[in-house]
Amino acid sequence: MNETFKNLLIAFSLTLFAGLSTGLGSLIAIFAKRTNTKFLSVALGFSAGVMIYVSFMEILPTSRLCFAEEVNETLGGWVSLLAFFIGIFIVAIIDKILPAFENPHEIHKIEEMEDKNLAKKYRRLFKMGILTAMIIAIHNFPEGIATFFSALKDIKLGIIIALAIAIHNIPEGIAISIPIFYATGSRKKAFLYSLLSGMAEPIGGLLGYFILSSIFGGIAFGITFGAVAGIMVFISLDQLLPTAQKYGEHHLAMYGLIGGMATMAMSLLLLQ
Repeated sequence: MNETFKNLLIAFSLTLFAGLSTGLGSLIAIFAKRTNTKFLSVALGFSAGVMIYVSFMEILPTSRLCFAEEVNETLGGWVSLLAFFIGIFIVAIIDKILPAFENPHEIHKIEEMEDKNLAKKYRRLFKMGILTAMIIAIHNFPEGIATFFSALKDIKLGIIIALAIAIHNIPEGIAISIPIFYATGSRKKAFLYSLLSGMAEPIGGLLGYFILSSIFGGIAFGITFGAVAGIMVFISLDQLLPTAQKYGEHHLAMYGLIGGMATMAMSLLLLQ
C-alpha cells in the first residue's frame, strides 16, 4: 500500500472515530438514568489539558519549524503566530453565528429527557431536526481538521488528539440528542442525527486536506498546524473547561486538566 495513502487512511479513521463518539454521547443520553457529572468534569478537563499542552508544546513549534525551513526563522515565527490566531478567529466566528440554543456546547443533562416542560419548549424550537444537525455539523468542521492534520503529522500524536476530541464529543452527543428527541419524538432518530452530525469531522478533515493538497508544502503545513493549534486552544478554553465547570465540579475539572497535561507531557517523551 502506498505510504501516503496509508497515512491518509489512518488519519481519516482516527477523525471518523472522534466524530462518531457523538453517537456514544447520544446512547448515554438515551439509556442512562442520571448524568455522571464528576466523570464528565474530569474527562472534559483531561481532554482540555491534552489539547492545550500539545498545541503549545508540539503543534505550534512544528508550525514554526515548517516556516523556518521554507523562509526564515524570524518571519516564520510571525506567520505561525498569525496562523494560530486565525484558527482561533475561525472557531470564534462559527460559535458566534450559531444560535445559542442550538449550540451543542450549551450544557444539557440526561435528566432533561424526562422533563415534560422542556419537551414543549424543544418542540417549538426544533421543528426541523435535520437543519439543527446541519448547524451542529458546521461547528464540527474545525475539530475534524485539527484531528486529521494532527494524525498526518504523527500517527501516535493523532491517536492522542483523536481520544481528546472523542471525549469532548460525548457531552456534545448528549446535547444533540435531547432537542432532536423532542423535535422528532423518536430516540432512534435522536441517535441517528447525533451520529450523522459527527460525520462532519472526517468530512472536514478530508476537505481541509484536499483543498490544500495542490499547494501542500512547508508553508501550507505551517499555516495549517498553526491554525490547528489555535483551534484546539480555543475549543479547550471556550468550550471544554466552561462546560466541565457548568457540571458543578470545578476542582475535578482542574485535576483533569493537570492530569491531561501530565499525560501528554509523558507521552511525548516516551514516544520520541
